Amino acid sequence: MNVLASLVVLGILILFHEAGHFFAATSQGIRVNGFSIGFGPALIKHEYKGVTYALRALPLGGYVSFPENETQAGIEENDPDLLQNRPIPQRLLVISAGVIANLLLAWFVLIGQAAFIGLPNQPEPGVLVVSVQSDEAAAASGIGAGDQILSINGVPLGQGQEAVQNLVEAIKAAPQIPLKLEKIEEDKKITLTITPTEREGIGKIGAQLQANISKSMRPPKDLLEVFEHADSQFLELLNSTINGYKGLITEFKNTAKQISGPVKIVEIGAQLSGQGSSGLALFAALISINLAVLNALPLPLLDGGQLMLVLIEGIRGKPLPERIQLAFMQSGFLLILGISILLIIRDTSQLSIIQELLGH
Repeated sequence: MNVLASLVVLGILILFHEAGHFFAATSQGIRVNGFSIGFGPALIKHEYKGVTYALRALPLGGYVSFPENETQAGIEENDPDLLQNRPIPQRLLVISAGVIANLLLAWFVLIGQAAFIGLPNQPEPGVLVVSVQSDEAAAASGIGAGDQILSINGVPLGQGQEAVQNLVEAIKAAPQIPLKLEKIEEDKKITLTITPTEREGIGKIGAQLQANISKSMRPPKDLLEVFEHADSQFLELLNSTINGYKGLITEFKNTAKQISGPVKIVEIGAQLSGQGSSGLALFAALISINLAVLNALPLPLLDGGQLMLVLIEGIRGKPLPERIQLAFMQSGFLLILGISILLIIRDTSQLSIIQELLGH
């Protein structure tokens, strides 16, 4: 059920992203001829008022299509209602609307979480392990997703983000040095030894960590506290997401293994949804913000790549040659498809059920 819940959340987030593009276009009278969730062959397809709505076989995203240059449909190339013939500000709004929709959705989810589920009490002691990489030090030492780490070398970690920072700094400062950790696994305290691997002089264990948020909730004092909590959480998630993508650029060698594909995202979603409605809401907000930041990157096929082409057109006073735009988009398709397939294979092979079948 937890896996199903995370899949439903992912589908809703993709739906909202594409709906942002769709309504930004149709509200301005711009022609739209397709609205698809997923890629590849259509599993379900329905045409309504000239728009083909489809659910497709590969659940790796979605798209809104426009009838640019489809003269066979009786639409002239200079039709003022084609997206390509609209003023640049209108086109920029349509392209960026998906990112805006995901950011707004994340914010509203966090507001709803605070208002209807409640606010967490003071964080519990220690750090929560969200996920581990199967071939890294954490997994080798016996640390698993869902474990709560309480102390390092006998020193309590504390609570909240301070606890996370204390653990991260201790690991970074101890490459190839054995550390004793105390953790809680299924309500049992266990002491184990972990030796961080060394990467460029910094210790790494291959685990995703977060504050050990209390599972007990309290109602908000007033509406102001709801918005203060939601705003704080939203900015924290947005800032950490942006910093994560910055790290991929500035420290690619050290952070590449942290990239998660669809399978890993669903697994993390299942783990968080196991914490109840609050965990599921946090997963929805986190992934929605990630979708927004990812799509804002100036890469082919992503919204940021299309924004870049339109901005270049605005500066030049005319579009880039069609062959350059086509090469840009085709290279992006092959790159993203290749990375997606590799991530799916890697993440699937690291699932616990697959590891058990392989005898690891």
